[in-house]
Amino acid sequence: MTTLSAHRIGIFWQRLSGLIDETAETFVRTSFSSVVRDNWDMAVGLMDSRGRQFVQSAKSVPSFIGTMPRTLEVMLARYPRETLVEGDVLISNDAYHGTGHLNDITMAMPVFDGARLIAFITTVFHSVDIGGAPSVEARDAWEEGLTIPVAKIVRAGLENEDVVAFLAANLRRFEETMGDIRAQFAACARAATRLKRILLDEGINDLDAVVGDILDRSEQSMRRAIEAVPDGIYRDAIDLDGFDDPLRIECAVHVAGNAITVDYAGSSAQIARPINSVMNYTVAYSHYALKCLFDPATPNNDGSFRPITVRAPPGTLVNPRRPAPVWARHLSGHYLPPVIFGALAQVLPERVVADCGSPLWNAYFHGTGRDGRPFVKMYFMNGGHGARRDADGAACLSFPSNVATVSVERFESSVPLMVKEKALLRDSGGAGRTRGGAGQRISIANASADPVTMTIRHERVRFAPRGLLGGGAGAPGRDLINDRVIPSKGRYVLAPGDTATFETPGGGGMGVADDGGSA
Repeated sequence: MTTLSAHRIGIFWQRLSGLIDETAETFVRTSFSSVVRDNWDMAVGLMDSRGRQFVQSAKSVPSFIGTMPRTLEVMLARYPRETLVEGDVLISNDAYHGTGHLNDITMAMPVFDGARLIAFITTVFHSVDIGGAPSVEARDAWEEGLTIPVAKIVRAGLENEDVVAFLAANLRRFEETMGDIRAQFAACARAATRLKRILLDEGINDLDAVVGDILDRSEQSMRRAIEAVPDGIYRDAIDLDGFDDPLRIECAVHVAGNAITVDYAGSSAQIARPINSVMNYTVAYSHYALKCLFDPATPNNDGSFRPITVRAPPGTLVNPRRPAPVWARHLSGHYLPPVIFGALAQVLPERVVADCGSPLWNAYFHGTGRDGRPFVKMYFMNGGHGARRDADGAACLSFPSNVATVSVERFESSVPLMVKEKALLRDSGGAGRTRGGAGQRISIANASADPVTMTIRHERVRFAPRGLLGGGAGAPGRDLINDRVIPSKGRYVLAPGDTATFETPGGGGMGVADDGGSA
């Protein structure tokens, strides 16, 4: 059994973190899609032979980090460890055991040292096109595109022609998606070689044992942080715009000794619209919020989450039963960190953040490009960040997701659309002792000679981002076409010359202002 001192464990973990960051950079630099190359809507993780995650790329999307271990577990139920060989790569995008919607493709590559399985390198990336016609009007998951069941996309180093063929038959831009998939093959293969070199350099012949030690240390650190908070049940609830009717998420955080249970009992029932958050996604963002609050400085791994239990009644908005539609699952899942922060604000006032101008806003554009071929393009835009106890919120900063935004010049060069305006919305942040961050106004015109279809699914239009501890609410968002307000969830056709305008929400304020008011 390999044993390392605390100092050597730290060095080893840093070397592996650098390796996985390099793997992510290699993937991004060789990717074909803008959503990976520019938005970093992806993640790379390293797990031991037992499937325990202990390292991930620094720029990983938080939800992907949380869902990868469960996805690998399901993959290994289909292909047990003893059936895998060097050169295999597993793939799936099943929303209910993946990241919560079909657009995210998860892959896992086993790493062997001779005949011995020693680790898994896992990756997730967002594919803008996954076939079908994803829509805010979808009434079940089958309408939302192609489901890739757990399969081997590579068998012993050779691409599985059958899997590649059904991808080619269902995707509009197969070359782009397959280019991203193959970029991951190359990045992960190089990472596997370097991982074995690092283990050799460090004299480690039992990675699982070292991982176990790392996870135990992270668990102990998290438990100490939880113990410092008084036992009790802390509650909050948050209202969602929803579709025809508002929705609600209820949250009770039970702190008992060195463990926490998050319970979403009382939340709205699942609906036949694509806003439902599958349990895998719900657990991921609940874990993320608690990690941020209690123990943000220690390495992020499965050990940190051993003291945490997440419960949600089946058939609810945050734990739907298949085949509930889930394409826009972030429209409920992104509310989970704010409702947890709201519940714990009274006992952790120095650590919480007021509501941000999220769930993340984006728009899908579909039309004919300058080359005469169809295009599908997604444009991300952020609202204002919530205020902290000791600092104003940042303008236009994504939370809880952390995808980057693409430059105007790169966006305009890739599609026949023109950004006419991109400006901060003055006074859109909530007032308080510290102010919420500003939202932004973005106007995008159809510069094509043909119509362009636009699909949007935005929240915080009916219910603005809340302030905390006496702070004021941020400004709600708005969507417009040619200066006419439109519903925030829908599919629209932009005629040549039409302009769509998005006004993202401002962040909530924190605390009572010095003059005694919050506004």
